[in-house]
Amino acid sequence: MKTISAVAALGALAHETRLEVFRLLVRAGAEGLAVGKIADALGVEANGRLSFHLKELVGAGLATFRQEGRFIYYSMNYPAMNELLHFLTEDCCGGVACGETVEVCYQETRT
Repeated sequence: MKTISAVAALGALAHETRLEVFRLLVRAGAEGLAVGKIADALGVEANGRLSFHLKELVGAGLATFRQEGRFIYYSMNYPAMNELLHFLTEDCCGGVACGETVEVCYQETRT
């Protein structure tokens, strides 16, 4: 993942509603959810404001949508999500297994 793509994805997630939608879509699985179901789950109206937030996630590459009849379904773009997570953590602990290293580093800095 390029830095500019990571910035766009993180920017899309830097809003409370979009972060809630993101987490909801992660839990929903590959089938995704209709806009009305997303609105119900978040306790908001299925209006232009929610559509704006959904389009921001799609624009950042984190979500996709499909139309079935008169319903629009949004789904998580799991490969993009995983790519973002990998980008954020690829140099974690200098390539050494994190569990033990973080604990040892923490103990060393305290003494």
